[in-house]
Amino acid sequence: MTLAALRIEGKRALAAALAGLERDPESEASQALLDAAWREPRAHVVGVTGPPGVGKSSLCAALVAAWRRSGKTVGVIAVDPSSRTSGGALLGDRVRIVHDGADEGSFVRSMAARDRLGGLADQTVAAMVVMRALFDRVLIETVGVGQSETDVAGVADTVVFCVQPGSGDSLQFMKAGIVEIPHLVVVTKADMGAAAERARADVAGALSLATAGDAGDWPVKVLAVSSRSATGIDGLVAALEAHREYLAGDGRLAVARHRQGEGWVVQSLRDRFGRDGIARLGRLGLDLALAPGAQPFQRLRELGTVLERPL
Repeated sequence: MTLAALRIEGKRALAAALAGLERDPESEASQALLDAAWREPRAHVVGVTGPPGVGKSSLCAALVAAWRRSGKTVGVIAVDPSSRTSGGALLGDRVRIVHDGADEGSFVRSMAARDRLGGLADQTVAAMVVMRALFDRVLIETVGVGQSETDVAGVADTVVFCVQPGSGDSLQFMKAGIVEIPHLVVVTKADMGAAAERARADVAGALSLATAGDAGDWPVKVLAVSSRSATGIDGLVAALEAHREYLAGDGRLAVARHRQGEGWVVQSLRDRFGRDGIARLGRLGLDLALAPGAQPFQRLRELGTVLERPL
């Protein structure tokens, strides 16, 4: 299935193409689709992460609805815990994120985390790259695994970390080192009133301590949002748009995505060939860095071919 065909044939064709990527990611058709999609990025990619039960799915549903009201097309990747029996996604998109299945402008795909500990599934990057070429916004909801959940920073343009009032999440936010990951922090269930405001103040304080002396160009914003009452949703959408515009300036987005591509190549090679494989490339004088404008999937194929050769 080509990228042009996906744009014409819609959601059913996209579902089939993503299934093909999961089933046989190394096939010639899969690689051609990924190469084409990498060359034509369109969407702003937003990653939503945070502890289990914090309300990520409700927040994602509210974001999808807000974007659709403004005329934006939206693709969602919902990474689920895995069934011990089948290995498949345990919860599924219909339960996780409420959306209109008949709406051709929105699409939700569930993916099983399997044994990955970073909150993403093995094929999240591939699915994101394809959906990024088709939609105005791509939303990635991670599985919610806790302190190891930082991989989303390697696939999203903007990372939103969710905190629940009265849960101690603000302390975990600092302990886990996640403080360096998000561009926006959302205190969910803002309709809880004083508890939500305390959580917002706690997180703001944690951020001020963690970033003391490190005044970056983009100061992390802390917002209070209620998915139930829609309080703060418009403010969150505006903050996401502000970060998108910030990334568009001075080539920041291109630089960030290039670094992500390099990270994907290294991680994929390490997963497949181990540290010995990475060391072997070094001994052969091969650089893992991507040349400007180079595609990570093509580079991965080239380096993988070298490592598959007999010693």
